[in-house]
Amino acid sequence: MSAVIVKQSNPDAVFLEQLGVFAWPIWSKEVSTFPWTYNSEETCYLLEGEPIRLQAGDLVIFPAGMSCTWQIRQAVRKHYVFA
Repeated sequence: MSAVIVKQSNPDAVFLEQLGVFAWPIWSKEVSTFPWTYNSEETCYLLEGEPIRLQAGDLVIFPAGMSCTWQIRQAVRKHYVFA
């Protein structure tokens, strides 16, 4: 199982349309810290978020089986889909 996060900053609109990103549900979360395990791969497109590590305009793939602790310092909003 790979634990590599794939991040693509500012993918072009055509690519996002091909993925169907704007039809994906939206998840929002206030400032908080919590543990999380990805049971399946998640691809998300950040609409708002952390200005340093992950930020608005990033397309991110979290691999299945990855465990982490989210530390949200600024409210987050993203489109997401699980594979």
